Amino acid sequence: MEGDSLKSRAVVFALYAGGIAFFLALLATSHGIIDGASVGSALIPAVVCGVMCWASAERAISTTAGAIDAAIARLAAAAKGDLDGEIPPEIGRTVPQLAAAMDELFRQLGSNLDNINRLALFDAVTGLPNRTHFRMTCERALSEMPPDAGAALFFVDLDRFKQVNDTLGHAMGDELLGMVANRLRTVVDRVAREANVARPLIGRLAGDEFTVFLPGIAEPALTARIGRTILSTLTDSFDLAGTDMDIGASMGIALRPQHGVALADLMRAADLAMYQAKGQGRGRVEHFSDALAAELADRSRLDRDLRSALDHDQFMLVFQPQVAVGDGTIVAVEALLRWRHPEEGVLLPASFMPRAEESGFIVEIGEWVIGAVAETLTRWGRLGIGQRLAVNISRRQIDHAGFFRRLRAAMHAAAAPARLLELEITESLAMNCSREVIDALAALRADGATIAIDDFGTGYSNLARLRELPIDRIKLDRSVVEHVADRSEARTIAHAVISLVHGLGCEAVAEGIETDAQANVLRVIGCDVLQGYAVAPPMEEPALIAWTQEQDRRLVG
Repeated sequence: MEGDSLKSRAVVFALYAGGIAFFLALLATSHGIIDGASVGSALIPAVVCGVMCWASAERAISTTAGAIDAAIARLAAAAKGDLDGEIPPEIGRTVPQLAAAMDELFRQLGSNLDNINRLALFDAVTGLPNRTHFRMTCERALSEMPPDAGAALFFVDLDRFKQVNDTLGHAMGDELLGMVANRLRTVVDRVAREANVARPLIGRLAGDEFTVFLPGIAEPALTARIGRTILSTLTDSFDLAGTDMDIGASMGIALRPQHGVALADLMRAADLAMYQAKGQGRGRVEHFSDALAAELADRSRLDRDLRSALDHDQFMLVFQPQVAVGDGTIVAVEALLRWRHPEEGVLLPASFMPRAEESGFIVEIGEWVIGAVAETLTRWGRLGIGQRLAVNISRRQIDHAGFFRRLRAAMHAAAAPARLLELEITESLAMNCSREVIDALAALRADGATIAIDDFGTGYSNLARLRELPIDRIKLDRSVVEHVADRSEARTIAHAVISLVHGLGCEAVAEGIETDAQANVLRVIGCDVLQGYAVAPPMEEPALIAWTQEQDRRLVG
């Protein structure tokens, strides 16, 4: 009887009741003989019973049955997604408990679906559209625009949000994000009203990144002014639990149709412009531009070339001697990296190392240097060359103590004596390296390696920090020694720095020496070692070996 209504079931019930009454009456009146008379006699009470049962059921359940049938139909509609339709009034009149239950069920289901939709499309912290919702809405808006219609996409990144999370905790960080969202809503809605354009869309993509889409605005001057207004709003302090927090922001702007008509193109352009703003000192607004596009193309080309250089062994080492001031003997040789570019010739590190640091290629370049240094020291050992080989360590390498462990392992594997290795780290890096890195340097020094501070005089050294570092030599930056031959104040400063180096128990090395006059002054004021073109230029290994042999003959002679 699946699918039958309650009324039809009542009819069946009446028929069954009549049938039972007919059977019982037949048994009572037939006396064992079933004939027409007995059947007729039994049929009368059966009909009466069936009619009475139907009448009773009709009175008792006809209204309820209709209400329940209506409820079934309403529930079927709800199962297909109709949660907003009214509950039929006959259900409320006849079965009020069922009507109330259905109403509560539909409201709860609607609320649950709203919550699911909100979680799927809105950021729980700020209430703004999330990445998915923002992209869907923007793509729909862009697809409906005429080809030449203007729009602006702003990419906003908070400058010091991580500091809030680290110092006050993630709960306060979430509260700050909510405040940022409220300020963005206020200022962007005001800008849209003043410009008389369609309602803007604000989204939170992830972390501390926000996006603003403004249709109908594409003039660079206007968008720059809007960007500065937004940044000004975010520059004001935020009150977090009684503490004023200044975070600031950087912003990139992409314009439609100048920088693309698809959302993916605009997002990429705005994102790149934002990173340009951060690179220019933060707290800035930058538009995507042809110059930026060209710069990015150059970066992309350089990345491809660096990858090719690593794959095809295009790097090489050149060597520049360091000589003792007293007698001119060679005390060390600095290994300098060069790139034999197949099209541009030999390139100096300044032309590619900054990008290698940014892109992460510096790690692989560092691995190549490790192997090349170990092989060079082994080869020099066989040739009887006993000078130390000095190697510069980059910022990315010093952030990973594993680099030093791999260097030690490579030295041991190549049977290269550690006493012939010198590691140079810049002054600024030395002031900020971790305890793990200091311990790794100390371990190499215990093996016999020499540790030097490079570019000394360009940073802000802490003398207590210098005393605790495992260092043997300090190299004066070329800016400290550049004018010692022609300026008395430069000589005074250089003399003071050399005295400080000696006071720390270290050897003073002057690099970038270009003239004999500079070398003579530094000799007088107590410098220990000289390096620069006045001594010898960087040279490839065969030339270095020949120069070293000639220097030895000259000293002996």
